[in-house]
Amino acid sequence: MKENAWNKYDEQGKQEIFTFCEGYRQYLSDCKTERECVAHAIRLAKQHGYKDLEEVKKNNEKLKPGDKVYAQNMGKAILLFCIGEQPLESGMRILGAHVDSPRIDLKQNPLYEDSELVLLDTHYYGGIKKYQWVTLPLAMHGVVVKKDGTKIEVVIGEDEKDPVVGITDLLAHLSSTQMEKKAAKVIEGEDLDVLIGSMPLKGETKDAVKANILKLLKDKYNWEEDDFLSAEIEVVPAGPAKDYGLDRSMIMGYGQDDRVCAYTSLMAMLEVEKTDRTCVCVLVDKEEIGSVGATGMHSCFFENTVAEIQALCEEESHLKVRRALSNSHMLSSDVSAAFDPLYASVMERKNTAFFGKGMVFNKYTGSRGKSGCNDANAEYMAALRNVMDSEQVCFQTAELGKVDQGGGGTIAYILANYNMDVIDSGVAVLSMHSPWEITSKVDIYETYRGYKAFLKKI
Repeated sequence: MKENAWNKYDEQGKQEIFTFCEGYRQYLSDCKTERECVAHAIRLAKQHGYKDLEEVKKNNEKLKPGDKVYAQNMGKAILLFCIGEQPLESGMRILGAHVDSPRIDLKQNPLYEDSELVLLDTHYYGGIKKYQWVTLPLAMHGVVVKKDGTKIEVVIGEDEKDPVVGITDLLAHLSSTQMEKKAAKVIEGEDLDVLIGSMPLKGETKDAVKANILKLLKDKYNWEEDDFLSAEIEVVPAGPAKDYGLDRSMIMGYGQDDRVCAYTSLMAMLEVEKTDRTCVCVLVDKEEIGSVGATGMHSCFFENTVAEIQALCEEESHLKVRRALSNSHMLSSDVSAAFDPLYASVMERKNTAFFGKGMVFNKYTGSRGKSGCNDANAEYMAALRNVMDSEQVCFQTAELGKVDQGGGGTIAYILANYNMDVIDSGVAVLSMHSPWEITSKVDIYETYRGYKAFLKKI
């Protein structure tokens, strides 16, 4: 087994880890939706000299080595490019992560009153254990877009003076029938409705509590009931990410799958100033539901943007775009399951990620017979081993549990369809897909260092 990565750091080195991870902890606290993550990335990109690709095109500018541009897609996905000395067709170095996370979404007609309680009807998003989401303080993040195009940003439940909302559960005294159900059925999807009010509006005789809630929304946000039809409101755990453990060696926070890899990829990308090959950071949406839709990795957004970059660097050439994609190397920056001694039976110790052992490489993911996976070739894995060792990056290799226990996937196979070299790599996570996930600070830092090494040397 590899040595614990903490052991290679002196006190000054440990302080650098804690400082880096404090920035990450704040990011987790502030960015709980894909829109918030993309807006944050744009702010940082501009501070580091990146230009909006749309402005570059509008001004008829040509791109040259060292230029830095970004392109965003519907506020939910973003690409960052640092143009290299070599022609784009020689290939790119790509870090790709996703910024969506399992959560609970409001339905389009969510608001109703029952027994003088007002609730919001919901539809869960991604793979969650539904029973984990009851009796928690929850917050609402998102946007409401009115018919005239006015966009209202909504964050309720994060400020210390804000109220929170939540989902109720049955009291233990009356739950004998409930407790006989399988875990998947203890809480049904249609029962994940969010309680938001109980005070009637004085003078109202019908649905008076609902009327009071609508009055509050109107007064604060100019938000009418019909505006739910064009709203995207996500219900997420309320409160900031926290240092975890008496030694503060870990972080507990919502959405670390996959924002821990999105943050480390972004930070590594922002440090690139000059490069021989064009470097790219890809942050996309919808991975948790199959990478579908206009803002998921299956969209043509990435490919179309590469074509735009090619045209601005040299000339429009479909063939050169195909060569650029095929000659590229990518790290699909996504999390892996960490070994948990409380659930050791689902893991195979020789091929499992452990806290404190550094960055994780998953040669393949998928489920059971490697179904749906990208299986990276040995030559690429050897090249990455060489880079990580030369930069003294602590890394480990892993699978996602025992062969017949289940499995999972990432965006790796989608990029591999372009014939580029792709492998999954990222941070090991405990309690993955739960409302509050746990990561190791030294693993976060080693992953950031590994991404920097990849952008410099592969």
